[in-house]
This record gives sequence, structure tokens and C-alpha cells, in this order.
Amino acid sequence: MLESLELSRGRLSEAQVARYQKDGFLFPLSVLSAEKAADYRRRLEAIERDWLSADLPLPLNSYKRVNAQAVLPMAYEIGAEPTVLDVIEGILGPDIMLYSVEFFIKEPQTRHVVTMHQDLTYWGMGGTSGMVTAWVALSAATPASGCMNFVRGSHKNSILPHADTFDDDNLLSRGQEIAVDVREEDKTAIEIHPGQMSLHHGLTIHGSGPNQTDDRRIAAVIRYVRPDVAQESGLPDYAMPLRGTDTGGNFIHYPAPAADFHSDALEIYETIRTKQAAVMMAGAKGNTEMY
Repeated sequence: MLESLELSRGRLSEAQVARYQKDGFLFPLSVLSAEKAADYRRRLEAIERDWLSADLPLPLNSYKRVNAQAVLPMAYEIGAEPTVLDVIEGILGPDIMLYSVEFFIKEPQTRHVVTMHQDLTYWGMGGTSGMVTAWVALSAATPASGCMNFVRGSHKNSILPHADTFDDDNLLSRGQEIAVDVREEDKTAIEIHPGQMSLHHGLTIHGSGPNQTDDRRIAAVIRYVRPDVAQESGLPDYAMPLRGTDTGGNFIHYPAPAADFHSDALEIYETIRTKQAAVMMAGAKGNTEMY
């Protein structure tokens, strides 16, 4: 287990920010206690248990995988964690908006993978540096459990060609895979443990292998944006202000959910889902549902 990078009063140092800008990623960063990470996992698994058979408009997995912050107070809570935001300020500055929270889970002893890709490929925001992904481990992410692999410095490329596979074992919505060969020696394994976090740029090439362990690999994947980021498609997009001021006016704001799957939250969720799917699945020749 790698020792967490030392923060300065909970914030990134200038050297750590420079390292992120050079590599396109940074890890491991301790942002939650192991006990708090375990509590978030317990609460997530209680939601899975209690709502699995509920009469929801969409499958429960859809809500976990896309914009969970819109329907689950617990997802919004982890996205708004002050210790996480203190770190994010070093990358985005004082004005921070929550774009999405998703719970990315690989079940034990399964074949599911994430092929090598760049996050920003289909999001309609170009190659912006005004978005950063925080990947918070709620269980151990190791090479054996299918931790992420990053390609150092790959964020300095523009958006590269991708191919859609729609493979059943691929956890991405389009099964997208970057159309260039990535050598194994160019991959850095991002091993992190409960309460630790990694950061990566939206252009950083990354992917992950199957979970060959007997425990679930669970992460809260949180996307943050600066107010100056804008949707290039011309369609409306949505975000939740967390710190500072929304000086851009490029996103429609919406409230945190009042309760798990509250009726008002479900209505907001469906509006966001429809608008974002029109951007993210544009041109897809297979299933056009995000998840």
C-alpha cells in the first residue's frame, strides 16, 4: 500500500499541482478516514439492498452509475465533502461546481473491464482543463481488483479517435476504446485504499482490468467543473454550485435531493439524463442509452 501524499493543511502543495499538470493525474491522496469510507460503503450497500426491488422508473444501477447526486443525498454528501473540495481547489481554483457522482463497482471474480479511453471524448466540452475527476476508494483498488491504469502525460494530446464496441464485459456506456495501441510499460497502476483518492484530467488515457478478488471494488467517481466550462453542443447542461461563485452561467442549477429517490429528484434526474444522453451518445450506432 502506497503512503498518501502529504497535504499542506489539507490542500495540495505547488509541487503537487505541478505534478498533476505534468502527469495528468495525482495519487494517493488521503481525504477520508478509513472509518468514514467504510460508512459510505455501508450506506451505499443499504441503498442497494433496500431499493433493489423498488418500483423505480429505471433500474437501480442506472441511478448509481449516472448522476447519483441528483437522487441520493449520500452521493451529494460525498461529492460535497470539504476535505475533497479542499484538494480540488488546488486544481480548479475557488469556484467549484459538482457535475456528477457515480458509484463505479466491479463485483468480485468478474470479467468486467474498462477499456483505455479519454473521459472527455463524448461529453461535448472539448479538451477542457476546467474539469477534474476525483476517484474516491470505498474498497481496495489494487491491480488484482481492477484498479485504474493511467498513461503519464497523455492529457497533453487532444481528444484522440475512439471506437465503440458495446462489449458486454465493458463497463463504459459505449464500450469506447481509444483507437491507438497503449503499451503495458506505459501504464501506471493507480492503487488506492479506502479513504484515499486519485485525481485525473479528462484527457488522460486510462482503463482498468477485471476484479479477480473476493471483494467488491467500489469507488465514488466525482466530476467537478469550473464555471467557465461550457457545453459546446448548444444543449443545456446541469451542475450544482459547491464553492465560490458561478461566474459563467453555463449550467442550470438544481437542488440536492431531499430524500432517496424523492419524486421531485426523479423528475430532475430524467431531465438531466435526457439532455446529457443526446450529447454523450450522439453518433452511437448501438444502444443509445447511457446505462
